[in-house]
Amino acid sequence: MKVLVTGATGFIGRQVVQQLREAGFEVRIASRHPEPASDAVLLPAPDAPAAAFTAITQDVRHVVHCAALNNDRDASEADYLSANADLTGRLARAAAVQAGGRFVYLSSIRAVAGPGFSGTVDEKTPPAPQCAYGRSKREGEIRTLDAYASRPSDATALRLPPVYGEGMKGNLATLMRLGGMPVNLPLPAALFSGMRSLMSCEAAARTVVYLLSCPQPLRPVYVACDLPPLPISAVLGAFRQGFGLSLRLSAVPAGPIRAAATLLGKGKACDAMTATQICDPSLLVAEGWVPQTDTLERLAELARRHRSGTAQPR
Repeated sequence: MKVLVTGATGFIGRQVVQQLREAGFEVRIASRHPEPASDAVLLPAPDAPAAAFTAITQDVRHVVHCAALNNDRDASEADYLSANADLTGRLARAAAVQAGGRFVYLSSIRAVAGPGFSGTVDEKTPPAPQCAYGRSKREGEIRTLDAYASRPSDATALRLPPVYGEGMKGNLATLMRLGGMPVNLPLPAALFSGMRSLMSCEAAARTVVYLLSCPQPLRPVYVACDLPPLPISAVLGAFRQGFGLSLRLSAVPAGPIRAAATLLGKGKACDAMTATQICDPSLLVAEGWVPQTDTLERLAELARRHRSGTAQPR
């Protein structure tokens, strides 16, 4: 059984390909920048002819759409919509005609909530994206489900929290860099007071394999994460442990820190660090999916590998 994986050379896509192959699936790899010596095919551009999307989805049973534009400071709203919505819609429409199996779209909790949102995110959370990336991922969800309107149980948007692993970017990468600072200055506990749901890239890939293999019809949206949610201070502490360093937190109140951050233009980043954002994967769990539960150990090991130079390049 053949599966088309887009973004197959990316952060999560590599893991999806590996785990699909280990599960016995045949994989067609698609990338926007395929290496000449690889077996990857070129992922069509959002404005490519319809024949290009027909060709790439021919003779496949399932499609896993991992390709996305993310963490690009130079990208405009139009850039995000083109990469994450236009391309997604065209691929989903072709797959709905050509592929008789399932379509899994890797989305994000940013499709429903911004970094400063405090609360619980599940499948019923009203979408209120706060950034260009989040808006484009939400639009990608809509276009995916529209393409599969005649067979809705064959397509789903898998909303992921911040994903960690070798090659990660964004706030988690910044937090790990902070964790690796050799100076052991006391850090303000109030700055790391939020709670977060996270997920490893391996667990995200296993969830994709689960969704392609489970016997029950797919729901339109699933939320996945490791359990339990963690204090951001514990995440930082795990990174420090992996780097062979200790974590010292001070009792500086949050008010002065937030005021200083706002003056420096970092108010939103401060709000994100202090927000409590918890994902609820109860729907997946009820259907038989098993969450990963060793997050802190994996974060420490990630920092340990980075420190020793054994982390794999991405």
